[in-house]
Amino acid sequence: MAENEFERAGKTAVSQNIHGTVEFLQKFPPFNQMDLTHLVYLVEHCQLRFYSQGESILKPSDGPVDYFYIVKQGLIRGARPHAAKANGETTFEITTGECFPLSALIGERATRTEHIAAQDSFCLLLRKAIFIKLFELSAPLRDFALRGVSSLLDQVNQQVQLRATESLGSQYSLDSKLSERLMRKPVSCAPDTTVREAVKIMHEQHVGSIVIVSQRLQPLGIFTLRDLRRVIADGSSLELPIEQLMTAKPFRLPASASTFDAAIAMTERNIAHVCVVEHGQLSGVVSERDLFSLQRVDLVYLARSIRNASKLETLINLRSNIQQLVDRMLAHGASSTQITQLITQLNDHTVCRVIELTIEELGDPGFAFTWLCFGSEGRREQTLLTDQDNGIMFAAENTADAAAKRERLLPLAHAINLHLAQCGFTLCKGNIMAGNPELCLSQQEWSQRFDDFISNATPENLLGSCIYFDLRVVWGEPQGCAQLRTELLDKFAKNTLSQRMLAENALRQRPPVGRFRDFVVARKGVEKDTLDLKVQGLTPFVDGARLLALANGIESSNTLERLQGLIDKGVIDAQDGAAYEEAYHFIQQTRMQHHQQQAKQGLEYSNRIDPDRLNHLDRRILRESFRQAKRLQSSLALRYQL
Repeated sequence: MAENEFERAGKTAVSQNIHGTVEFLQKFPPFNQMDLTHLVYLVEHCQLRFYSQGESILKPSDGPVDYFYIVKQGLIRGARPHAAKANGETTFEITTGECFPLSALIGERATRTEHIAAQDSFCLLLRKAIFIKLFELSAPLRDFALRGVSSLLDQVNQQVQLRATESLGSQYSLDSKLSERLMRKPVSCAPDTTVREAVKIMHEQHVGSIVIVSQRLQPLGIFTLRDLRRVIADGSSLELPIEQLMTAKPFRLPASASTFDAAIAMTERNIAHVCVVEHGQLSGVVSERDLFSLQRVDLVYLARSIRNASKLETLINLRSNIQQLVDRMLAHGASSTQITQLITQLNDHTVCRVIELTIEELGDPGFAFTWLCFGSEGRREQTLLTDQDNGIMFAAENTADAAAKRERLLPLAHAINLHLAQCGFTLCKGNIMAGNPELCLSQQEWSQRFDDFISNATPENLLGSCIYFDLRVVWGEPQGCAQLRTELLDKFAKNTLSQRMLAENALRQRPPVGRFRDFVVARKGVEKDTLDLKVQGLTPFVDGARLLALANGIESSNTLERLQGLIDKGVIDAQDGAAYEEAYHFIQQTRMQHHQQQAKQGLEYSNRIDPDRLNHLDRRILRESFRQAKRLQSSLALRYQL
């Protein structure tokens, strides 16, 4: 009797212990998404093991990994040999609720990094055979094991999309495919149809456009009500074949493209209709009116209003709508890439219109010039918190001609800078603006300046010149800037000393993750307990991608496009590149959400954030994202022997 009671008590204690461990694991991904039976099975087959501070848990010489480890308590660091560091270089840290070493376990190989207990730690150990069985049974575990950080990011995005669907309805998703928007068959006609017949079809079908197609249903052109007004104004005959008056080669997107892709295309190209094709054949037409995923503040309408604004005051008033649009996009679960793309597009339209209005006010200088932008604007990575980084380029026959043209341009450039400031583009504290005589240069002078940056480089002046390496054209002819970029890439690829100096600069801003703490934050002053998402988080990716892109002849100035170009050229590993992209995306997304909260509270925009105010999942992904920045910097240090 007593023995039976003892056995029952033992079983109860074991059951309570299993229940407690299950509850513990359910706080952390991917265990929080696993089926309960699978999670209980995992816990039942785990063993708890203690590791004292400094003890080695796993190392490359141990051979193929036999266990799956979950940190129950403590901190584990990954260390790789380093010539200058006796205990090796810390490449990552793993804390409570995290697991390791997934890549080695799945690859049936030894770990490439030694795992050491950074403090007294407890780990749950699961034998490889049991892990493999669970890997086959549990989709959440399998997805997490194969995709790592991107799986965590998906969980965040799914939560945002779920909230958006609950409040707005699934039909408003920015990522919905165009095929889901096609509610009717496309209205089309043959090229020899008369304009009168085509207009009659449009009227009967209650549509604002008709697509002219070949016998194989390939879109050849489009005719809209806007075209009809032009035809009537020109006095053209309505009996003419429509192919003579249509807009040829209409813009098209595949049916798999997203609603956002169509909206951006309409915004950029100033069009109101996009042809949707599948296997080269017309499958539908999406109009501006169809795109109500951006309801109440319509992206395409807003862009058109900015481009057609008749006075500066109108532009100033329209700028507030961009904030509303960003709010709605964040609510819809839009990615940081989509939002920066949209903000940059609308900012470009604003800059162009400000230039045009200022020329109308002060008069045309009498010769062509190009408005350049640098920094985040040049990279197409602007957020609502932005300042001006711009310059002017023009053609000149000689030094005297350049000086004369500069004298005529500077008052205009200064006025443009001031007008942009009124529209919310803060004046640059470093005076990197077109109104600065040093940034209002002929193409030859710009070429000489870039040559000086590279040929006569010092770490200090190269640090200050990095912003110019992200240049692009916003207004004016692009040829001169394209030539300048080609020269820049050629000169930089040949100058290994400048590359090394730029690499040193790329290591200046260290990501805020420490050896024994989750985050390294400011210890005093108004910035106490905070870290800077832009300077400490995004800058390492921006600087690293810029350096490698310039050194390897990649023309793009956008950070994510640069990373993709480096992957395509084999400069960085595809898996590493994907991890860098995801980390950059998440830090940028966190920054934008932080700005959104500040705007709602009526606070000034700031890039500083208290990580303790984030939920557990966001904290974990942010920490991992910063570690990816450290990995990129470590690879640069190794590549350039720093």
